[in-house]
Amino acid sequence: MKNRLRVLRAERRWSQAELAERVGVSRQAINAVETGKHDPSLTLAFALAGAFELRIEDVFDPAGEAD
Repeated sequence: MKNRLRVLRAERRWSQAELAERVGVSRQAINAVETGKHDPSLTLAFALAGAFELRIEDVFDPAGEAD
């Protein structure tokens, strides 16, 4: 699933570990979602969108392919 996590993190100068801590998952989980190796659960997708104060559709595009 295409997502904007890397760009959104860079804009805020957050590491993968910082984002992981904010949403309660491991850094490896963030890396897997960010690189498109794993699609997040609905709960995690909402948590990630919430961390950036965005709508879920502003972070994820289920019709797109990973960057």
